[in-house]
This record gives sequence, structure tokens and C-alpha cells, in this order.
Amino acid sequence: MALCCMPYAHAADPQAYRVDMASTGDTAMDATLYATSDLISLRGTAPVSPFGLIARARGESDRLKTVLESYGYYQSKVSIEVDGMGLNDPGLADALTALPKNRDARIAIGFALGPLYHVRTVTIDGALPGSAQGLLDLKPGAAAVAANVLGAGARLLSALEEQGYAFAKVDPPLAYEDQTAHVLDVSFHVESGPRVTIGEIRFEGLHRVHEKLVRRRLLLHTGEQYSASAVERARHDLLDLGVFAAISVQVGTAVDSTGGVPITFQIRDRPRHAVGLNGAYSTDLGGSAGVTWSDRDVFGNAEQLNVAASVINMGGSATTGLGYDTSVKFIEPEFGHRDQSLQLAVGAVKQFLQAYDQTAVTSGVTLTRKLTKIWTVSAGVTTADEQVMQLGATHDYTLVALPLSVSYDSTDLNSPLDDPVHGMRDSISVAPTRSLGQTSATFIISQVKFATYFDLEHLFGTDPGRSVLAARALAGLAQGAGEFSLPPDQRFYGGGAGTIRGYPYQAVGPQVYQAAGSPASPTPAACTTTPAGGAATPVGCTITPVGGTAIIAGSLEFRQRLGRVFGAALFVDGGQVSSSLKPLPSEFYVGVGAGVRYYTPIGPIRLDVAVPARIYTSDGQRFQVYIGLGQAF
Repeated sequence: MALCCMPYAHAADPQAYRVDMASTGDTAMDATLYATSDLISLRGTAPVSPFGLIARARGESDRLKTVLESYGYYQSKVSIEVDGMGLNDPGLADALTALPKNRDARIAIGFALGPLYHVRTVTIDGALPGSAQGLLDLKPGAAAVAANVLGAGARLLSALEEQGYAFAKVDPPLAYEDQTAHVLDVSFHVESGPRVTIGEIRFEGLHRVHEKLVRRRLLLHTGEQYSASAVERARHDLLDLGVFAAISVQVGTAVDSTGGVPITFQIRDRPRHAVGLNGAYSTDLGGSAGVTWSDRDVFGNAEQLNVAASVINMGGSATTGLGYDTSVKFIEPEFGHRDQSLQLAVGAVKQFLQAYDQTAVTSGVTLTRKLTKIWTVSAGVTTADEQVMQLGATHDYTLVALPLSVSYDSTDLNSPLDDPVHGMRDSISVAPTRSLGQTSATFIISQVKFATYFDLEHLFGTDPGRSVLAARALAGLAQGAGEFSLPPDQRFYGGGAGTIRGYPYQAVGPQVYQAAGSPASPTPAACTTTPAGGAATPVGCTITPVGGTAIIAGSLEFRQRLGRVFGAALFVDGGQVSSSLKPLPSEFYVGVGAGVRYYTPIGPIRLDVAVPARIYTSDGQRFQVYIGLGQAF
């Protein structure tokens, strides 16, 4: 007896496959179909057997047809083939089982859209108040897109609630299909209910924070006409106090004894204490690391106490030693007026820089008033008792200043570390200052800062916020004192992350040159010597930045998101420090660079590398590196 053996192909389990989805010609609809497809979304994360693949493909048809109907194609068809065979082909299972292990099954998805349905009639079942007539934003003849039909009802409900009809109801629409005419007749059932005012306002979940503060802060008052948006603005405004983790609103279902609708704010407190860590690095200022301890509610009125300490200048080409920066700040919100806060601050700083060494104790009182959502003004008194050494000479100063500032911010961000994608951040500040000490002087330091952000979504066809052009400008002027009668730390310096990247911190501006054993000179001639019968040759020389009384600087930066958490940037900075503001500066220093971004929930982590247009430092540094949290501006 002979035994015959036939070749046998072992089926792959799980069965690998690839999907080819045809385009409908509508980009938005294609994206929705792609996102809805289980065959696509589960291909790499949920492997299946050949029989499981057939079951998954059969469930796909109804799922994708629902998407087509939501776009108004109610007579559409979805076709799915696996290796050229229909899902109901009796030989499909055997064909998949016979596939070699190294062969992907090929799935082709096609669409026959059929006619696009339109809305024929729109009726409202129920009585609408006269002020709400015409607010149903759905017209006969419009494409019967499900999102638009459902959205019309939601918009009508929002409009009624905005006009004081807190108990209004708009049921999901009923749609009747005419398959011959390819149209839908749509009907909405509406109950507007009575127009009401705000009734009793209650708070639940308040523990340490005093209810008196919350009621004083609240934008909502009993007796005012009910408005859904006003309630929501009040909720957001309470969150801005910074002591609550979450606030939800419960609107009553019937009028109360005041004749209005009761409103209950359900509050969850944030942890009272918080500890934050910070760090940064740049080749010019070296590394820094610090810790901040915060008490968000010292006495029950949302007072904030922040204690911060940092070690600074750990290495760096623009530093000569390790320093520190400490501060204690107490902030009293709602001080004397709504949206007005009082800040008391004391601090101590010690730093060793190429330009000067400084040891200082500072204090200040600042009153800040938020005029509108985008305008803020502040005024205060600050003092500094400091010792500054420059060019081998040590001077003691006592500074008393009256800083005033006006700022404008239309970026709609909750934190300065968030990534701005549109709007502006601008400020104007003036600080009349009296310097007491070995050299007394009275001077005024004025600064104007502008930063603006343009979302390039329409230009590049990207999603909002992914392609951004950012620009900034700075102009500063010190008046009333000469360049060398100003304390060194009150002068302007250029270079570094805040002005002109690529140049070391404080390296751009007036400098003095000093050869060993010789007096300082404002020209490089001090660094050369001419031997008898020979040409001038350089000798060892120290270059010290001494700063100026005027500065102009600007930056242009293009930021592009890459994927979900990464981004890149290209930038150019330029500026000048001198003894006076010049619309057309004679010497303009330019730095160019590029960077990468890693986006986190607390802001982007930034790594920038910049080079100067010309070598400007005594050690011939050719680039600078900057690492920090948040964008450069």
C-alpha cells in the first residue's frame, strides 16, 4: 500500500492584514471613516485569527455606513473584500486559512455614496417665545448632515437658556425620509418653560476657604435674569482664585421661594500646600536648580505664600562663581477691590558675573489691578540694599524705586508656561529710581516689550496651533544719569536667552579692555603692545561688559509641532546696547539658531542652539545652548 502526502500550508494565527480604504472625495468624511474603522485602529493592537478577521470585517460595514448617513448619504453602500473575495463568499475562510504565514491578507473597502439628502421642511412642535423665533439655525434646502441637524437643536436650547428659560427642553429631532425625493422632513419638540431669574445661591464642599470671600468674588447675584453663560463665567471666575481643584454647577429643576432658579456650586479644594522643582541650563549662565514651597490658602481668604530658593550660575562662560536667588512672597487677593491684589516680597540674591559681582537684599510692595480680561496695571515701591563690584571697585547702593506698569495679554492662556499660538503679550513699564550711596543719582528706567503670535493654520493647511510664527521686540532707556553713574546692575546688557541668543549673557554692549598691570580702556588698543622695531602684537587681556543706557532687540521665531509631543523651532535674534536709542543702529548684532520642543502638561521643554553672526567673545565661543521650561517668549 502506498501513502501519498500532499503539501500543506500552515495558516497564520494571528492573521496579518493590510487595509486599503477608497476615498469618498470629501476630506472630512474620509478622516471620520478612517478614525471610525476598527479594521484600521485595531490592526496593530488587537491581532485576530483568520475567522476573527472575517467577523471584524463584517461588523465594519454597518459602522462605516452609519458615518456615511451622518453626512447625508442615506442610500449609500459599503463594500468590503478580502483578497478579492466578498465577505459572504463560502470559500473565504478556506482561502484565508491557506495563506502562508508571511503573507498579509489584503482588505479593500469601497463606497457608493448615492444621492446627498437635503432638508425639505423644518417644523417646531411647541410654542417658542417671540425673542427665540428664528434661532433654529436649520433652513430648508440645507444638506441633511446629522451633526448640523442635531446641532440646530442644541443651539436653540442654548439660546433659550441664555434668554432666561432655565427649564427649556429641546428633544432630539425626528426625521422622516422621502426615499424618492431624497429629502428629510425634520421636526423638533420644544418646551420653553417660564422665564426666570437667579434664585438662592448655595455652595457645597467649602472647607477652609471662607464663604464670605467666595460670595464677594461671585459674579452671580440673586434676582438677576438667569443666563447659562453668566453661570459658566461665574464658575470660571471662582476657579481663578487658585484654591479650588474643580467646580461644578447644579441648576435647580423648579423655582424656589425667591421666585428664581436655585444655583448650587459644588466645590472641590486643591491641596493646600505644594512643592515645585525647577531647573535650567545654558552655556553662558550654566545650570540652575531650585525649589518652591507654596501655601495656597494661608488664612482662609485664598492668600498665597510662596517661598523659593535656587542655586544659580553652576558653571557657564558668563559667570565666575556659584550664586543663589531666594525670595518670600505673600499675595493678598481681592485687596480693597475686586480683581485687585497686594503682594509683599523680600528676597536675597548673590551672583558672580563677567560684568559684575552682586550681593543684594530686596523688598517690595506691589498693588496689581486687573482692569479687564486682557488689561492689567500695577504700581508699587521696591528697595534694594546691595553691594556691587565692577572693574575691581566695590560700591554700596541703596535703591528706592516706584515701578509702574501696564500690560496687555490676549493669548487666552492660564499660565505663562503654556504655549501661545495667537494674540499678543505687551507691556510698558516706568521705574523712577533714587540711588543712594557712594554715588547718588536719580534716574528713570523705561521699557517697552511686545510679543505677538500668528497661527499659520490657513497658510500651511495644518491643524490650529501647530504652525506658529512668533515675534518680539524690546526697547529700553535709562534717563537722568550717565552710563557710569548708574549702578552696574541697573544698566542694560544684551546677549542671552532674553535678548540675543547666540551671544553670551551680557556680552553685547559697551565693554572695557584691560591688559595685565594696565588701566582699563574702552578700546581694544589696551590689549596690544608694540615692541621696539616691531608691529603691534596682542597680549593677555580681560574683557568686561559694562552695559549701556539704551537697548533695542527683536526676535522672529517659527514653531512647528511634530507629531503629538514633539516640535521644532527656527529663530533669528538681533539687537544693540548703547548710550542712546537709535532707530538705525550703527552696530547690530544678530544670532540665528534652531531648537526642539518636547510638550508636557505643564509646558514645552525647550532646547535651543544658537550661533552669533560674528565671533564676539574673548574665548571665541561659536555657539550657545539653552535648556528650559516654556517657550523663549
